[in-house]
Amino acid sequence: MKAYWINRCHVLDSESYQEYVKLAGPALQKLGGKFLVRGGEQVELEGGPFERTVLIEFNSMKDALNAYNSDEYAEALKHSRDSSDRNVVIVEGLS
Repeated sequence: MKAYWINRCHVLDSESYQEYVKLAGPALQKLGGKFLVRGGEQVELEGGPFERTVLIEFNSMKDALNAYNSDEYAEALKHSRDSSDRNVVIVEGLS
């Protein structure tokens, strides 16, 4: 069953966050992630203030969790911790 990684983000330091983006994208794709949404125009209707949303599809919850816990992603994550305020969730799809 597919799983979806949803990241809502407020960028605090764009220079440092760009290093995260540069490393995270290839790492997650290498580990089976398919980017469905990566930034782009959005309208905040409730909650926030998250000006950036990323949605990544994985073949399974296990694959998504393995990607999150991988050494490759850990290296990228070092650049995100102080440069952004994030809300990350991995959710199982319906089919």
